[in-house]
Amino acid sequence: MLATTIVSSATRLGITLGDPAGIGPEITAVTLAALAPEQRSGIVVYGDQAPLERGAKAMGVTLPDDIPFIGDGTGDRVIAGSPDETSGAAQVRYLEAAVAAAARGELDAIVTAPISKTWAKRAGFAFPGHTELLAARLGAPHVVMLFAGPRLKVALATIHVPLAQVPTVLTTASLRKTIELVADSMVRDFGIAAPRVGVLGLNPHAGEGGLLGSEDRDVIAPALTPYPPATLHGPLVPDAVFRDALAGRYDALVAMYHDQGLIPVKLVDFDDAANVTLGLPIVRTSPDHGTAYDIAGHGRARATSMQRALALAIDMVARRWT
Repeated sequence: MLATTIVSSATRLGITLGDPAGIGPEITAVTLAALAPEQRSGIVVYGDQAPLERGAKAMGVTLPDDIPFIGDGTGDRVIAGSPDETSGAAQVRYLEAAVAAAARGELDAIVTAPISKTWAKRAGFAFPGHTELLAARLGAPHVVMLFAGPRLKVALATIHVPLAQVPTVLTTASLRKTIELVADSMVRDFGIAAPRVGVLGLNPHAGEGGLLGSEDRDVIAPALTPYPPATLHGPLVPDAVFRDALAGRYDALVAMYHDQGLIPVKLVDFDDAANVTLGLPIVRTSPDHGTAYDIAGHGRARATSMQRALALAIDMVARRWT
């Protein structure tokens, strides 16, 4: 049984299957099979049944027979480990169907299995990833990608931005909104009454007083005005702050760019972290890994992160609406 809060009969939660050529069907099958009957109430899978059954067979689990599927058969012909235009179209259709349901007020949360940005784009997907689509479709003016694991919670001030462009898109106003969303989430979603939020610098040694770059002094520092009940710290030296967080000095960190935040998370919490999108009118979580085409269909996928994503989504809904 999945160790999580019991799903309320009023909770409406959609799971998207992701790329049916990847490990999404396998990790979803394992996650569903681990749920007790009372935990499955209100869950809908946005995906085709054939790839999910294939995934269950590969992983040696039995799918529950009481979970509804919403799919059009697009993914039924997909071969595990062999992505193509068909798998690209299928993953986009699954995601669009779930997001449309959320926009109609039919879902409280969405848990998304991994997609391939490359194959999704070839199928007409016009966004860099899940996060940007959800923000556009659900009318969220500012969203934040937060990776939550048992040892680290790290948010990103910029998301899918080339490294060379990060200094040009990072602004004090945007960073401030990110910090506030992270602080609010620590209180509302994680039950931390007075969170300690560490904000990283952009440059080595957090700029060394302007010697190694001015962004830390001119852009990041002005975003750190008080925000009670949270305590804000920064700009912090990036190469030391993760050790401090592991030692318990901070409840959450805000990194300035994608790899600055994700390399440490995937080093220490890879199997147990979940990706959370803050700022949406619904809860959205996902595992913190990709499609893993090289092992798809071989029964070697680890479902821990997917299970963590589902458990976290359920707990967040319970905290927000109960």
